Amino acid sequence: MQLAELWVAIAFLVFVGILIYTGVHTTIIKALDTRGAKIAAELDEARRLKEEAQKLVAEYKRKQREAEAEAESIVTAAKAEAERLAAETKAKLEDFVARRTRMAEDKIAQAEHQALADVKAFAADAAVQAAERILAATVHGTATADRLVGKAIDDVRAKLN
Repeated sequence: MQLAELWVAIAFLVFVGILIYTGVHTTIIKALDTRGAKIAAELDEARRLKEEAQKLVAEYKRKQREAEAEAESIVTAAKAEAERLAAETKAKLEDFVARRTRMAEDKIAQAEHQALADVKAFAADAAVQAAERILAATVHGTATADRLVGKAIDDVRAKLN
């Protein structure tokens, strides 16, 4: 069996010699070098893509922080605007109520004044009629009675109005 192993070793060496003689080893080396260069290029590309992705992540995080800050400022401004509008509405409502109250008070005062004037006018008319009846009953002369009644009516009207 040692002889068979010797022949296998010789055949192997002859085969390797033929491969070296025909230049297969340079082709294999070129293929390995090409493959190594391709792997190195892929690693460089992967490294570049990783750095680019990290930059994008950092940029998106920054934009997210800016958006959150802007949203916070918008919410704060909206709250302030709502408070301002509420205060303004409250002030307008209070002003409206005060104006309505003044208008109602003015109408009440005007109605009181009108009622007082109506009562005075009614009292004056009643006094004039009473004076006419009394004077007509006491004075018998028509001309004198008419003159005295007219004078009395004018006096009463002047005093009551």
